[in-house]
Amino acid sequence: MSLKALFPVALGLLAHACTNAPQPMTTTESLAAPVAAKRPHTITAHGHSRLDEYHWMRLTEEQRNAAEPDSITKAVIDHLNAENAYTEAVLAPVKQRREDLFREMKSRIKEEDLSVPYRENGYWYQQRFDAGKEYPVHLRAKSTGARWPEEGDPAWSVLLDENALAEGAAYFDLGDFEMSPGNGLVAYSTDRVGRRLYDIRFRDLATGNDLPDVITSTAGGCAFADDRTVFYTRKDRTLRSAYIYRHVLGTDPAQDVLVFEEKDAAYSCDVYRSRSERFVMIMSGSTLSSEHRYLSVEQPMGEFTVFLPREEEHEHSVMHVPMAEGRPGKWYILTNWDAQNFRLMECAEGQTQDKRKWKETIAHRPDVLLEDVETFRDHLAITERREGLTHIRVRRLSDGQEHEIAFNDPAYVAYSGTNPEWDTDRLRYGYTSLTTPASVYEHDLNANQSELLKQQEVVGTFSSADYVSERIWAPARDGARVPVSIVYRKGTPIDGTAPLLLYGYGSYGNSIDPTFSSARLSLLDRGFVFAIAHIRGGEELGRAWYDNGKMEHKLNTFTDFIDCADHLDRMKYADPNRLFCLGGSAGGLLVGAVVNMRPDRWKAVCAEVPFVDVVTTMLDESIPLTTGEFDEWGDPKEKEAYDRMLSYSPYDNVKDANYPAMLVTTGFHDSQVQYWEPAKWVQRLREHQIADAPILLFTNMEAGHGGASGRFEALKEIALIYAFFLEQAGVKG
Repeated sequence: MSLKALFPVALGLLAHACTNAPQPMTTTESLAAPVAAKRPHTITAHGHSRLDEYHWMRLTEEQRNAAEPDSITKAVIDHLNAENAYTEAVLAPVKQRREDLFREMKSRIKEEDLSVPYRENGYWYQQRFDAGKEYPVHLRAKSTGARWPEEGDPAWSVLLDENALAEGAAYFDLGDFEMSPGNGLVAYSTDRVGRRLYDIRFRDLATGNDLPDVITSTAGGCAFADDRTVFYTRKDRTLRSAYIYRHVLGTDPAQDVLVFEEKDAAYSCDVYRSRSERFVMIMSGSTLSSEHRYLSVEQPMGEFTVFLPREEEHEHSVMHVPMAEGRPGKWYILTNWDAQNFRLMECAEGQTQDKRKWKETIAHRPDVLLEDVETFRDHLAITERREGLTHIRVRRLSDGQEHEIAFNDPAYVAYSGTNPEWDTDRLRYGYTSLTTPASVYEHDLNANQSELLKQQEVVGTFSSADYVSERIWAPARDGARVPVSIVYRKGTPIDGTAPLLLYGYGSYGNSIDPTFSSARLSLLDRGFVFAIAHIRGGEELGRAWYDNGKMEHKLNTFTDFIDCADHLDRMKYADPNRLFCLGGSAGGLLVGAVVNMRPDRWKAVCAEVPFVDVVTTMLDESIPLTTGEFDEWGDPKEKEAYDRMLSYSPYDNVKDANYPAMLVTTGFHDSQVQYWEPAKWVQRLREHQIADAPILLFTNMEAGHGGASGRFEALKEIALIYAFFLEQAGVKG
């Protein structure tokens, strides 16, 4: 069962402008920024040389994990600590505001809370949060009817207590947990560093004790074939998920059998149990293609069968449907074969490798992206995206009749929720908007009726009616129309005087949906407008929207974002002198690129765990996640790709400029974007900064790509960012 956030601690964004506001902070001679040593290092490719004087900051895995730090490791850690001290010194004037914001955001969270239970294989499962605790407690109860036991019923027992598992750890992540088919064991994976390397343990639920079997340094996921046999994923030295192993409980994990190795460095693999419970599945995929293997759970020592040999640029996912009521078992395939926006096909169990025998179930449509399909005994629940917004359509299999679930907000997202059972006529789905807290609904697939089971409570005086959500279209310079989602508090003047924070991502085809955030209220209530630019590189407007924001079209991502900012200025949503931007990871690359392109456009920016040293990273195939992303950015061993990436790489394009105030965040254990990229970038930016505006680096020394773990600790980093923006906006209170 996937650990989808049933209680997402909304970490979104924004602020009541005040008159006579103080001037924002600036750097001063009394606060000297850390200056890293320069050790010239030349990187040459295609006859072109680049000088990287901070290349020495990169630590190898061996240096990072050594019991005793060497001189370079110590120098790096000392420098990052000095940067943190400098950031704290510069932000000292807003220390109290940070604390106030943290308490304010925390006060909106219902500390004692329960998720909506879901049923799987004869048991109900639920999450509980206890007052003051950072992590959830996972519960289960035997299913004896159509409704779950009431809160406090002794039928509920503790499955896993994350707070106990996290004891003594500065960072903790429960990657996943899986129940054995007989319900007597739970396999669970934990990461106590933030490097996304998980240890898998097995708990006997009859005794509450863990078995001796401990499998270390895995990717986190696993799949039971039967009560004794489990398959799991390991990573290679670049942290790519590359190996699938089989473990038999009670045996030495060192003797586990390798059942699959993904030898193509552009691919990663994963293992899971099919929803039909008939097969263990291996999925191997790259940016643009995928391949699947299956093994009957009745033959766990057998060989996996290839569903369809991998094909260039063929992306697909497969879903097995068991035999029922005289109907034979079959497969559904969600595929982009001759279908840019995907279509749904089906085939008999023995016809997977002959596409000519596949039958079309849902046709391709050029204006609709087919995102997901949930299969049920008598229905299909189809999630698709039109004009940037998600829609859920239900099809009855017996006669093909369809209905669509209605949603009314101008900007929202709806998605299929936790639906582990195939033999049901009920669909769980989630819904949220910029003004609507996360909600869980149950939909009667036959009656076309939805029941709200739970809406996340926002403690205090919150009312959705106090906020306004809008959706507009911004013209891009090449004629494209870019959707923009907007939210602000009623009464905020839309006359060109309000500060505005623009958020964006624009990579990997990831659609950035307009979700609710209780933390964001702290900015909205202080007069900020918050906007999401759904720029090219995402998939909001279909697969072509993604294709036109990657590789040779990557520049569209950055110019779209700037064009959205300019349009929001023209439409009076923003004070042109108080326009801010925020992005993380590949969105941090976005921030870095647009700051180089238009440093004058932004009052202040925040780049979280930013991917900014694009060319150097993509040239180094020993760095995690490099080889698997050539289809996204290009392979710089090819000169055309090298030149293109060099043209926008933030680290390589720093120049003498009046840069805005900048806050850059990273995690020392980040496996996605290594800490040295932002650390080097900040040093180079300061060298070329002309304006008297601070450029700050904050490194969480005990976390990785996702920042601090825990529902409250994570708010402290948000409070840091908000306090920075509010101060730069000149907003009191």
